[in-house]
Amino acid sequence: MPTSISDSPVLTLHPDDNVVIARIAISKGASFDARASLTAQNNIPFGHKIASTLICAGEPIRKFGQVIGFATEDIAPGQWVHTHNVTPGELELDYAFASEIPPDPEPITGRTFQGIVRPDGRIATRNYIGIISTVNCSATTSKYVAANFDQAILADYPNIDGVIALTHKEGCAYDYGGDQHQLLARTLAGFAKHPNIAAYVVLGLGCETAQASFMANKHDLTQLRMVGDEEEPQQMIMNIQDVGGVKKTVDRATSIIRDMLPEVNKIERSPVPVSEIMLACECGGSDGNSGITANPAVGIASDLLVAHGATSILAETPEICGGEHLLTRRAVSKEVGQKLIDLIDWWKEYAAKFGGTIDNNPSVGNKKGGLTTIYEKSLGAIAKGGSTALKGVYNYAEPITQKGFVVMDSPGFDPVSVTGMIASGANVALFTTGRGSCFGCKPVPCIKIATNTPMYDHMIDDMDINAGRILDGATVEEVGHEIFEKIIAVASGEQTKSEAQGIGDEEFSPWTIGPIL
Repeated sequence: MPTSISDSPVLTLHPDDNVVIARIAISKGASFDARASLTAQNNIPFGHKIASTLICAGEPIRKFGQVIGFATEDIAPGQWVHTHNVTPGELELDYAFASEIPPDPEPITGRTFQGIVRPDGRIATRNYIGIISTVNCSATTSKYVAANFDQAILADYPNIDGVIALTHKEGCAYDYGGDQHQLLARTLAGFAKHPNIAAYVVLGLGCETAQASFMANKHDLTQLRMVGDEEEPQQMIMNIQDVGGVKKTVDRATSIIRDMLPEVNKIERSPVPVSEIMLACECGGSDGNSGITANPAVGIASDLLVAHGATSILAETPEICGGEHLLTRRAVSKEVGQKLIDLIDWWKEYAAKFGGTIDNNPSVGNKKGGLTTIYEKSLGAIAKGGSTALKGVYNYAEPITQKGFVVMDSPGFDPVSVTGMIASGANVALFTTGRGSCFGCKPVPCIKIATNTPMYDHMIDDMDINAGRILDGATVEEVGHEIFEKIIAVASGEQTKSEAQGIGDEEFSPWTIGPIL
């Protein structure tokens, strides 16, 4: 794709493409040049596709130099190309495992951010206390506890970013020790052990399948009663039924957390290598510009982080479908590439069990924004992963230990996907959006990046960066470096727009994969 934009009303992304992209809304009858002179045969919305040559029925539609679907009828030059005349069809992809492994980027050293160093050496970007609910039946109790630590109370502890209740809608009525149980335990433990959680209390009901003791024993969930104490590690777990009801549990948990506050407040930020950043990359409310502006710019920032020795995570496995062959070629081994393909195959089977197909992923908003098929959406989404080698593929919420560019399996639903990446260890999140997703993800700061200027201006209180500048002449590289610098600033304590508005308490959403019995 081009790194800079001309004054033309349309964009040509690749020499092999048979569509161009409307850089602005184009009225029917308007003439413009795209290799040849074209006249718009329809009103073409901003970010949508226009045939640049005759495309016969059954022929592939090409964008980014890749097949994104097939014409269901003859499409004349200048015609609007979208869901009314395109079907996803079946792709024949050559995975060519590990055939195009890029060399590691030239290492960049010496750059630091102002991080929080925990006693065990883990690096935090924020300083929260967590109340972790094992089951929906303890969710209300957890929220009652968190409500006792409002801004007035925490004003005396300026180094504490908040006391958050991590609640959800599950935790029971599935197989004890089964896949769903293991996944939830792994996710909850990932948050409890996250560097941004300085201290925590686990609240259960007592009779649920998702026993706190199972999670604690499986994932070595122990901590000191108070941060900095000399006591032996203790499991900070209480069950409502054991304590004697909701009020007694709220009172006891509140008392324990109140005792934690002075010690949790005793933190100082200090210079930490950029290699300690683990970046979660997400796109939501995507549009036709996502794969042209914001996502490629995130890819530049991802490459810069990898060059600094850091980790960048791409998730949303269904939104890799159709572009997976581009990742398998850069996988460091056939085994890594095959694990990605195995996940894609699992998702196809998973969707089929419920009478669906992976092709139906694009949402109503995605389609209004110009995305026609899952293949087109995926090709734009994976641009967030930059250009470095794929070093590893991880299960949902599995602790990520590999430096460099990796993939973590997750659904395309944003809260579930980001929850998994944070549980895996991400300490900064990037979220690109073309339609205007308003998202936060406590205890991790989330930087929101607009794909187009009209939406950025319209939702200025929610957007941190305007990648739409690329459509006005800025280069992808310029915006990518802007994103990289914002990551450093936010990791060092600068508030994001979502943090300034207090967003992020309701977005904790572990993945539900199995039946509820």
